[in-house]
Amino acid sequence: MTQSGMMPALTQQMQDCIDACMNCHNICEETMSSCMQQGGQAQMQIMRALMDCSETTRMCADMMMRRSPMSGDMCMVCAKACQMCAEACMSMPDDQQMMRCAEACRRCTETCRAMAGASM
Repeated sequence: MTQSGMMPALTQQMQDCIDACMNCHNICEETMSSCMQQGGQAQMQIMRALMDCSETTRMCADMMMRRSPMSGDMCMVCAKACQMCAEACMSMPDDQQMMRCAEACRRCTETCRAMAGASM
């Protein structure tokens, strides 16, 4: 907190990470919907990865926005969830939605790793 009691402004790095998390969250939600329409047992592993990633990215963005002292740790967890989700989505290279999701997850992994390495 600053002397006036206001929270310090978000750094550009934090804002970029929040944006990447929210974009990844949204695309994971869209991809889950697409998976449910397609059905199939092989999709269960992908669905789990999508759910974990979706929830983790939303929570990570929330924690950064409120300047939680745990946001660095959350960024590390988020990076891992996003990496796992990207790998799961890559198992279906012919599915355009899965490839969009994998790309969003990779971007989020990068920004979260950078934030986890930065002092919050």
